[in-house]
Amino acid sequence: MAETKKNLSAAKSVINKKYIYSKGARKTAIAQVRLYEKGKGNFEVNDLKLKDYFRTQNLQEVFLSPLKLTGHLKDVDVTVRVHSGGLTAQADACRHGIARALNALDGELRPALKAQGFLTRDPRVKERKKPGLKRARKSPQWSKR
Repeated sequence: MAETKKNLSAAKSVINKKYIYSKGARKTAIAQVRLYEKGKGNFEVNDLKLKDYFRTQNLQEVFLSPLKLTGHLKDVDVTVRVHSGGLTAQADACRHGIARALNALDGELRPALKAQGFLTRDPRVKERKKPGLKRARKSPQWSKR
């Protein structure tokens, strides 16, 4: 019964014979992640290799951080479809989706992933513009006379 709850609460991830499917999000970026259990450490983002899509070392480290934390860097393959948002938000969405897929793969990884904050969806989004203002909080220049 407890394992059933773990699998259901694993971020609504669908476990398939071929791969584990999961979604991750950050701001407006949405990542659809497929984690293949028996892999060799190949990572694809939108049909490109990881280093071709996320060119900076920092974004690559964000993408790979849940795999490094859990020690699954060389034994799984990850394929990601990500859209919307900027590159940083897309990398964070990928990290979120990968962490959810790893949680579905092995429930014992949950405490380590949760401690690093990889399973929590970051709720911060851009604040909406208000009427009479130039942006969300910036008001027009005020003149006394």
